[in-house]
Amino acid sequence: MSEYNVKKQQQELNRLHLKQQREKTRKRKERTRRLIVKGALLEKYFKAEHLSTDETEKLLRELQVIAKSKVKQMHERKKSD
Repeated sequence: MSEYNVKKQQQELNRLHLKQQREKTRKRKERTRRLIVKGALLEKYFKAEHLSTDETEKLLRELQVIAKSKVKQMHERKKSD
């Protein structure tokens, strides 16, 4: 194999690696933005700025129970209609 071919293969590997890194960075930034937006919505609608992380988690666990119950009721009503 010539030195030229070796360099070409290395360049291709580098391009692939850069493409993978860009995709990984893009996904990380999307997730970060999504988490920030959701956190902001939580604070906005539940006035949760003053809550600690543990208090916020407790609030969300309690709301989860209520939400599951409500969804179940809605589903049962829909079946009976």
